[in-house]
Amino acid sequence: MKHLAAMALAASLTLGPATAQEADPQPRGDMGEGMNLVEEGMMLFFRGLAEEMEPALKDMAREMEPALRNLAEQMGPHLAELAEMIGEFDQYHPPERLANGDILIRRKTPEEMEREAPTPRGPMPDFDPEGEIDL
Repeated sequence: MKHLAAMALAASLTLGPATAQEADPQPRGDMGEGMNLVEEGMMLFFRGLAEEMEPALKDMAREMEPALRNLAEQMGPHLAELAEMIGEFDQYHPPERLANGDILIRRKTPEEMEREAPTPRGPMPDFDPEGEIDL
């Protein structure tokens, strides 16, 4: 019985493409219409998902608000002080982890800053919409 089912499946797979190739393909409508339907379906799906999740998100926000407010009150002044001390992040090299686990964040030298400074660009060439573009 198993062999009979396997042979029927193999026959349908081998004959299926041949018969499909012989028949003229029939257009199945406008591709743009299909894409619009897919887009509309996705919008409906996400709108329904948002409506379902809204109460849970509101509850979570209500529960987290005191903790976040407390964190901001405690850490806010320290973070402002740190930001003032650091200045601009592009004045530093990426952090390095040493073998002993220490992390170093080296400040760039003035020479390194000058080398990395963006060079000013010259004027843009005239653009001719009818002209050719070399690639």
